Amino acid sequence: MKTVLTGITTTGAPHIGNYVGAIRPAVVSSKRRDARSYFFLADYHSLIKGIDPEQMGRSTLEIAASWIAAGLDPDNVVLYRQSDVPEILELSWILTCMTAKGLMNRAHAYKAAVATNEAAANNDPDKGITMGLYCYPILMAADILMFNANEVPVGQDQKQHVEMARDIAARFNHHFGETFALPEAVIEEDSAVLPGLDGRKMSKSYGNTIPLFLPAKQLRKAIMKIKTNSLEPGEPKNAEQCSVFAIYRAFATPEETAQLRKRYAEGIGWGDAKQFVFEYVNAHLSVARQEYERLIAEPAHVESILRAGGQRAREFSVPFIAEIRDRVGVRPLA
Repeated sequence: MKTVLTGITTTGAPHIGNYVGAIRPAVVSSKRRDARSYFFLADYHSLIKGIDPEQMGRSTLEIAASWIAAGLDPDNVVLYRQSDVPEILELSWILTCMTAKGLMNRAHAYKAAVATNEAAANNDPDKGITMGLYCYPILMAADILMFNANEVPVGQDQKQHVEMARDIAARFNHHFGETFALPEAVIEEDSAVLPGLDGRKMSKSYGNTIPLFLPAKQLRKAIMKIKTNSLEPGEPKNAEQCSVFAIYRAFATPEETAQLRKRYAEGIGWGDAKQFVFEYVNAHLSVARQEYERLIAEPAHVESILRAGGQRAREFSVPFIAEIRDRVGVRPLA
C-alpha cells in the first residue's frame, strides 16, 4: 500500500490556487483504497515568513476547515499539525547533517533571493536571507520522509523540493542502509500553477489571490478585478492567454472548457466572460463554503480533529525515529 502526503503552509487563508493545486488533489487521493493518506498544516514552515503569531493561529484554523469542507474525511486520513509531531524536527536535523550544501545552493527560493540582492547591487548577496529559508527544503524532506511517502501531490513550484527530498533519502540510504522510500511528485499539469488577479502566478507573496471561500458578493468582485486586455466585445480572444479562462478551466470539465473556448473565439465580452466564470465557480464552491463557515465558528472542534490526527501520526513517527536514531548511532550504551 502506497503512502500519499501533502501539506499547506499556514501563512494565510487558502486561495483557489491552493484548492486546485493541493486541496482538491489531496481530497481525491484520500479516497483511494490502495493508499494511506497523510495531510498536514506546515506551521513551522510558516515561521520562515515571519508572520504575526495571531495570523498563524487563524490561518491554521482556516486551512484545516478548508480541507475538511472540501471533502477530506479526518476518519479516513491522518490530518495533523506539523508542530504536533516533534519527530519531524528531529529528523530534519539528522537530514541536515547528511545534506550537501551545494544541493541547498540550487534551491529556487534561495537562488531567487540572492538574485534579488545582486540586482539591487548589495555587497552581501545573502543579505536578509535566513537559515530558515536556506534550509526549507530539508525540513520539507523531513515532512515527507518521516512517513515514508511514496507520492507527494504538489504544485509545479514545489516539484524541486520533492526531488531534493528524494536525493537526500537516497544519500541517507546509501550510508545507513535502506530506510526511506524515494518519493515522487504528483502534479496536476492542467492546474499546477493558477494565475492571479494580475496575471502572474497566484501567490500570497504577490497579493493577487482569490481567497477560496469568499462570500458570493466578494467572490464576484474579485473575479471582476482580474486583469484582461482591451479587446472589445465581438473581437475574437485567445482563451489560452486569459487568466479568467485559466481559472474556469481549473474547475470545469473538458467539454465545458471547450464550449467556453469557442465563445472566446466568437468574441465574448470580458464582462460576460467574468460573470459566467463567477457563476460557475460560485456554484461549485457553495456547499463547501457553508461547511467551511460552520467549522470556522467551531475552532474547538477543529482543534480536537488536529490533536487526534497528531496522535495517529505519532503512532508511526515515534517508532520510526527510534529506528533512524539507531541507524545513525544515537543509541543506548547497553
